[in-house]
Amino acid sequence: MISILVLVTYDVSTQNAEGRKRLRKVAKECVNYGQRVQNSVFECILDASQLLLFKDKLISIINEQEDSLRFYYLGKKYQTKVEHFGIKTSYEAEGVLMI
Repeated sequence: MISILVLVTYDVSTQNAEGRKRLRKVAKECVNYGQRVQNSVFECILDASQLLLFKDKLISIINEQEDSLRFYYLGKKYQTKVEHFGIKTSYEAEGVLMI
């Protein structure tokens, strides 16, 4: 199966307890599929079936009236599409993820 790099970003309203709970659920689901690179930004290497499952899970968690999700499809040759500067060192996206 062909895997691609998908950048996932989210903005979940935390105005009430339900929103804070959704935020925790979205973040936990994202950790299961990729690497956190910013507070609400994850890089995920996914094949087509993983992507569909992941999107369905996230969409089922959020409140579409209050929250938002964005998926950026960077493709197979993502190494030439990502530049990083600053404190956090880069990581091998297709390597083993360890917590």
